[in-house]
Amino acid sequence: MNRIISTGLAALALTVGAVGLNAQQSGELPGVVDPSRVSGGTYQVDSSHTLVGWRVNHFGFNDYFGLFGDMRGSLTIDPANLASARVDITIPLDAVTVTSEGLRDHLLRPGKDGAEPDFFGASPAPARFISTRVTPNADGRSATILGNLTMNGVTRPVLIAAEFTGAGANPMNQRETIGFEGRALIERSEFGIDYGLPVISDEVELNLTAAFEKLR
Repeated sequence: MNRIISTGLAALALTVGAVGLNAQQSGELPGVVDPSRVSGGTYQVDSSHTLVGWRVNHFGFNDYFGLFGDMRGSLTIDPANLASARVDITIPLDAVTVTSEGLRDHLLRPGKDGAEPDFFGASPAPARFISTRVTPNADGRSATILGNLTMNGVTRPVLIAAEFTGAGANPMNQRETIGFEGRALIERSEFGIDYGLPVISDEVELNLTAAFEKLR
C-alpha cells in the first residue's frame, strides 16, 4: 500500500512539475488581461486564492493589518452586458490571519464578564457582500461595484473599485478562471465595532484579490 501511495504521489509531482515546466518554456501565463477570454455564466469562488486584506491605524503610530480567507460565493457575468454582473461573497470572520497571536485573540475573544466583545467575539457570524449595481468603466477592464455588506448583524452599502486582472484556463483543473482585485473603505463604527475609537482608526482599508472558476 505504501508503495502504491508513493508511486501515486510521485506521478502527481511529475504532472505538476510538467505543467509548471511547460508554462515556463512557453513564456506564457495561463491568465491574461484580455476581456475576450471571459465567457458568460456562473463562476464560484476559488477559496484557496481569494483573500480580503484589512488595514487600520493604531494610535497614530503605524498601521496594522490582517487577512480573511476561506471565502465562499459566486459571480454571474455576461461579457455583453457587464452591468448585469452579480457577485455574492461570504467571508468567515473567524478565519482571520494576523502575525500576532495576541492580536488574533483580541479580535476573537468574548466580552469580559458577559459584556459585548471588543471586536468580533468568539463565534462571529460570517460577513456577506451582495452586489446591487455594477458600473463598468470606459476602459472595459475596471468597474465600480455597489453592494450591501452585512457584518456584526448590521447591513451597510459599500463601494468597491474593482479591476479585472486576468482570465484563462487554470492549468491544474482546466477550469475557466477570472481574476479581480479591488479596494474599498469602510467605517467600522457603522457596523457597531467601535472599540478604541478614535485612537484606533474608524476607517478600515479593504484590499481584495479574488479568483472565480466557472461551474461545469
